[in-house]
Formats: sequence, C-alpha cells, structure tokens
Amino acid sequence: MDRFGISAALLTPFGADGSIDTRLLVSHAKSVLKRGASSVTLFGTTGEGASLTAAERSNGLKRLVDSGIPPDKIFQTIYASALGEAKQQIQNAFENGVMKFLLVPPFYFKGCGDDGLHAWHASLLNETPPDAKFVLYHIPQVTGVPLSRELVSRLAREFGDHLLGVKDSSGDWENASKLIGIDAVPVLVGDERLLHKAIALGGAGAITGMANLYPERLQRLFETAVEDSELSAEVTRIVAHPVIPTLKGLMARDSGDASWERVRAPLEPMSSVSKASFGL
Repeated sequence: MDRFGISAALLTPFGADGSIDTRLLVSHAKSVLKRGASSVTLFGTTGEGASLTAAERSNGLKRLVDSGIPPDKIFQTIYASALGEAKQQIQNAFENGVMKFLLVPPFYFKGCGDDGLHAWHASLLNETPPDAKFVLYHIPQVTGVPLSRELVSRLAREFGDHLLGVKDSSGDWENASKLIGIDAVPVLVGDERLLHKAIALGGAGAITGMANLYPERLQRLFETAVEDSELSAEVTRIVAHPVIPTLKGLMARDSGDASWERVRAPLEPMSSVSKASFGL
C-alpha cells in the first residue's frame, strides 16, 4: 500500500478586515513543511473552507505556489455540490500547477444512495484531466453524506488511476479498519488518536489538524506506529470544545500571534471557558 505521510490540514488565518491573511498563510505552510509535514491541505474542514468563496480559495492557493512551495506538496480542497462548480475549482487549481485534491462529497443533498453518489463522483472523475489525483473525504458528521465501504471499493475499481486514497474523519475505528481492508485504495485517518493503529494495520497516513501545532510529533508517530499518549490526550481535550476556534487559540499561544484567534462567522473565537481549560 502506498505511503501518503502526514499532510497538515492548514488553519486559515484572517486579517483584521476578515480577509485571508495570505502572508501568514504562506509562512505557516512553509513552517509545517520544514518541520516534517509531507504536504499541506488547504481550506478543508480545519481551514474553514466552507466559509470561503471559490475565488478566495483560488487566490490563497496561488499565493502559496507563487511563494515557491512546490505544487506537488499542496492539496486543494474541493467544496461544491454542483458538479460544474467542482470542475471549475479543479481547473483553477490546475492553472496554478496543483493537481491533488481533497474531494468533499455533494454535502447539500442528504440521504442519497450509493448509486447517486457514484454517479456524481463518476461524472467528476470522468471529466477531469488524467493528471488530477483525488482523496475521497468521509466525514459524515459534518457533511451528512457518508461514503460507504462498497462505494469506495467501486470507485477504486473504476477510477484507481485518479484516486490517491480515502480520508476517514469519522473517528470510527471499525469503519477505518474496514476501509484499510480495501486493497485498491490507501486509507488516511483524520483522528490522530487512531493513527498508530491505522499505520500498524496498513494505513497510509493522515490529513490532520494537529499538524498545525505538532508536525514533528505526527511524523514520528507515522514512522513508528507508536502512540503519542500525550498527543492523544490533548486531542481528547480539544474535541471537548469547538475544535477550530480551539486549534486557533492554541496556535496563537504557540506562535505569540494573537491574530490566529480570528475565525469567520458563523464560528466564534475561543471562549473564555475554553481558554481557562487550557490555561490561556
């Protein structure tokens, strides 16, 4: 099974006017790559991608590429229920030399069966350039659109040349372990507490929000398949609070830059109660 490594699911910094602070985004991306991450994933769940326009995501991607970060070190997240919009986002990334994508399923439509979800993915994969490579995204607690093992297997059989893997961010070890049993597709996990078990079983790596804070530790965990118990404990503490504001509060603490605390509505900054629990 291919080894994917650790991709940092980048937090998105905002300026005082609410726009993306691209200068800080670039410097942060370069930092986590230098500290051990194998790639960065832009504007996913951790990066508040659902609160950003397609133009903002395209501009942020361009700034990273223009800064000298190799395009093959970057994954762009695709957010769209409309196939035409998803294809346009992919084309925009291609124009910047980026060919790797984290593909969010069509999140607006709930209760769809595997055949409908297969038709959506197949249409996208059939009509994108052959060099485009995708990680499917299973995060049903956020999208409301689960990717079943059967659907992933079917897509892997038909579009294996397009698929780099599937990311399981459900936090459900039983589901992750079943996905790892599909030989045709590498499996990534989103819950850092499961990473050591996934790697030992044949998992390929992770796209992880904690790599914003600890890329070195996650890379070591990936290489050894030995749990970092202190890291696992911190993840458990973080998920007891609103995750993105908490990660940003911890980034502000570690970097000394309070601007990291800014989030885009409808999210709210880390609360005083959350801060107190982390000694901030």
